[in-house]
Amino acid sequence: MKILGWVILFLGLFPSGFSFIDDFDQAYPIVEPDPGHTKLRLARAGMEAIERITTPIAAVAVIGPYRSGKSFLLNQLLSLSCNEGFGVGHMRDTKTKGIWVWGTPIEADINGVKTSVFYLDTEGFESIGKSTVYDDRIFALATVLSSVLIYNLPETIREADISRLSFAVELAEEFYGRVKGQGVAFEPAKLLWLIQRDFLQGKSVKEMVDEALKHVPNSDGDKYIDEINHIRDSLAVMGDNNTAFSLPQPHLQRTKLCDLKDEDLDQNYVEKREKLKQLVVSVIRPKVVQGKHLNGKEFVAFLEQILEALNKGEIPSTGSLVEVFNKGILERCLQLYNDRMEKVVLPVSVESLQAAHEASREVSMKAFDEQHFGHNHAKKSVEQLDEEIKKVHKNFIMANEFNSAKLCEGLYIGCEDKMDELQVLRLPSMAKFNAGFLHCNRSFEIDCVGPSKTSYENRMRKMLGKSKSLFIKEYNHRLYNWLVAFSLVMVVVGRFIIKFFLIEMGAWIMFIFLETYTRMFWSEESLYYNPVWHFVVATWETLVYSPLLDVDRWAIPLCVILSALVFYWRCYGRRKPCPQWLLPMHNITKDQRRSE
Repeated sequence: MKILGWVILFLGLFPSGFSFIDDFDQAYPIVEPDPGHTKLRLARAGMEAIERITTPIAAVAVIGPYRSGKSFLLNQLLSLSCNEGFGVGHMRDTKTKGIWVWGTPIEADINGVKTSVFYLDTEGFESIGKSTVYDDRIFALATVLSSVLIYNLPETIREADISRLSFAVELAEEFYGRVKGQGVAFEPAKLLWLIQRDFLQGKSVKEMVDEALKHVPNSDGDKYIDEINHIRDSLAVMGDNNTAFSLPQPHLQRTKLCDLKDEDLDQNYVEKREKLKQLVVSVIRPKVVQGKHLNGKEFVAFLEQILEALNKGEIPSTGSLVEVFNKGILERCLQLYNDRMEKVVLPVSVESLQAAHEASREVSMKAFDEQHFGHNHAKKSVEQLDEEIKKVHKNFIMANEFNSAKLCEGLYIGCEDKMDELQVLRLPSMAKFNAGFLHCNRSFEIDCVGPSKTSYENRMRKMLGKSKSLFIKEYNHRLYNWLVAFSLVMVVVGRFIIKFFLIEMGAWIMFIFLETYTRMFWSEESLYYNPVWHFVVATWETLVYSPLLDVDRWAIPLCVILSALVFYWRCYGRRKPCPQWLLPMHNITKDQRRSE
């Protein structure tokens, strides 16, 4: 505890800006990987080496595959031995994890501007135990930070190398306009293709690069070749901002390179190396962000900002194509379309669903256009988003059809049940049937919506037509039977209960007419065309059904009430003793009463 106290006291004697680095002539990490090799974090030592610089800064970064000689190349450019400069992989365990910087910059006068040039060594991609996302973040960070980007490639240019470069170029093109939402003119790093190869088979390295970047013929419309050519299109933004250089192998025994002096190396290599140094110096320019040169502190602040964006995923870093790192944005825009479409309450008409689709698609496409990466070369991503929207739209169409069929089926079954009920009315009524028919038809027309409406309308029309035909066919026959039964009941009521001669006579006339007419004219159907029958039907309809009173519905309660009234009138209205529960005699003489 005493030792810890002394340490704290010792640290307190120094100001917060004090640096413990007393020798900047060595390599320091500026960006390190986290333990999982998925994200990047700043390294304080490298920051101190850069922050102390007050003049404009330029950075030369070397990128390339794992164990391709990047660190050795940087030592050669800095005229340092392996023991003095960056750690070389075949000497000892490589120190290049993340991004490292040589602590002492090279001072240069660039177009009258005193510039401090830092050299950056990057961790090689495609090594074991790392994710593709991590490689892409290292690549993206080096691309955005550097003024000169040396793409160190052994032997030849592979398709994967071109894909990675496409990613870097598109990223650089977009990123400058996305830092804090401020627009800045695209200012990509100078790209130097460095091919380490002894023999180019009669081609210059520039011809080799041009050939690798040339469009591949695709007369058959192969999708894979289309993708390859699209990657090459994305490099068009580089224009004349890139150059190529070949460097032969320094010596056959690569594992002993650090032990060899210049006179032991291949002299062709030594000459080429010196030309490479001159080429690098000739293309270096101070780093410009937001229209101004960056000094040490500003460069570090810019680095912190980029690193935060990379780790949060604001700058895509998965894969090497624009279409790939637009994936997250595409998914968000697709979700935006889906969320808007889910607000539509299904089922709806085909026109309404199409209008909602078009409005939601327009909003989604606009959002993608504002957010996507690859300003000039995102056509394929737009097409992919459109295809995905079409798939989701198709699902909504199917859901709308299902919900429409379910709703219309329910309404159809309800109307069918209603028609069945009207077929078996206790008191047949054409007016009541027509009222139920119109109500069912109207409610179906209003409530049934969606693509299934047309087919169900046809089914509904046929079902209602059949129901109406069957009802009309049975209506006259049932009404005839009701009237015959009614006339007999009124004969009994008029003779024995009410004892009203006119009611009894009218009931007999109705009964005789109904029975004799059908026998005289051979059939009941002939009766239905008689004007008298029409009068009878009109009277029946008036009595049985009206909007205010449905006799069929209240038939039993009305019969009970009428029976009670008649019973009361017979027993108490004429002040006579109540008879037994038998029909009274039609005539009772006075003598019989007196004898009783």
